[in-house]
Amino acid sequence: MPPVSEPSGRSLVPAYDKKALEALEDERLAVYASRASRAVRRYPVAEEGKSYDYRTEYQRDRDRIVHSRAFRRLKHKTQVFIPFEGDHYRTRLTHTLEVTQVARTVARALGLNEDLAEACALGHDLGHTPFGHSGEKVLNRILTGADPSFPLDGKLAAQVGAFKHNYQAVRVVDALEKRYEHPGLNLTNDTREGILKHTTWRRDFPFPDVDGEGLNLSSGGHLEGQAVAWADEYAQQAHDLEDGLTLVDFEKVLALGLSKAVVEALGPAWAGVTDATVRHGMLIRGMIHLLVTDLITSSRTSIGRWLDAKSVKTPNDFYAQRRKLPGSLVAPSKTGQRFYDELKEFIYQHIIHSYRVAQHDGRAQLVVLSLFSAWYRNPRLLPDYVLLRYRDLAGVTYLRDVPLKRLDAEIAANYHRKPLFLRSIADHLAGMTDSYALSEYDSMFSAYPRHAPGTP
Repeated sequence: MPPVSEPSGRSLVPAYDKKALEALEDERLAVYASRASRAVRRYPVAEEGKSYDYRTEYQRDRDRIVHSRAFRRLKHKTQVFIPFEGDHYRTRLTHTLEVTQVARTVARALGLNEDLAEACALGHDLGHTPFGHSGEKVLNRILTGADPSFPLDGKLAAQVGAFKHNYQAVRVVDALEKRYEHPGLNLTNDTREGILKHTTWRRDFPFPDVDGEGLNLSSGGHLEGQAVAWADEYAQQAHDLEDGLTLVDFEKVLALGLSKAVVEALGPAWAGVTDATVRHGMLIRGMIHLLVTDLITSSRTSIGRWLDAKSVKTPNDFYAQRRKLPGSLVAPSKTGQRFYDELKEFIYQHIIHSYRVAQHDGRAQLVVLSLFSAWYRNPRLLPDYVLLRYRDLAGVTYLRDVPLKRLDAEIAANYHRKPLFLRSIADHLAGMTDSYALSEYDSMFSAYPRHAPGTP
């Protein structure tokens, strides 16, 4: 590749390379923002013929996530409502984009690093199973021995470990994605940390093979990650309510404290609108605006107090404290928290626990449990690439190469009751889209399957 020529003389078009972009960050970011110039990743980035570097490390993370297979699969994964039952329901991908938009808004308003917030938001749900949180819960019950239909004894379950989508997302970017000579996407530790900590986590969670190096498990998370966590919550509640409005009495929605505050703020603008669809949009927009505004305002205060208490005046001062940050520096006020809690409880009661969504949950349990059980009992039903990966990880003979007369003994010795094999099935299942999982179920359990095995 020929070298890129630099503009000569005075130009209205600046030539920003990586170093110039990092200098701009130092000029405009708050002292408590993460700096791309300090980012660390586990493997060196291959040059691959590149002659010009015009991205910061966090921008590189963003691009690696967007170009990953796991990110593309999000378009066919359920948020709450099954996407193929309607054209306008959120998918896991559109949810991710909405979280990213809110996270960038909060990060910019607080003087945080937008690129890091964006990367964390884009990658936060890469570990989600098909069928949303329903699939996640079923898979966790199976692996921990809590599902009576697939009983694992306590000793084996302890070796296998549990399942949670944020830990799985780190596993995806660290090990399961394959685009480079090394495992995973080789993201910076800051992006990995933000992905893990976008939802509840704990240091002793029984999840195997998550490399804690760089995740700062003694910290509540960098502030960009904290912004992403709240962006995730706000986007989720707002769009779950909007997607589920046909299931609830709108007057009950208007009785919420958050709704009343929005209507009051809108004043005559609300009273002048009679179209129901427009009113729905006004209310959802107003909810997001009120919650995000409260989050930004409250966080400015709490961050300011922390800076004073710790005598943080420069980025160097901040980085000296960064490994022990409280997880509540980016957080709503008491009023904002109350509004959020009431909204979340309302959505769970009237939408998540509705008959229609319960049907989706039942489907998830049936499909995930049936597929996992079938693959465990007969590993030959697994696709070749899953068996090949297990061969490489476990050091066993590729199952397709085992003579038929030795198959039962091979499976009993090197597959059944092996924690790594159970985790391999979990990795395969967690990565599947809804449509792929349903087609696999159809091909294995239908008398007249509509799809050939292994095709969505």
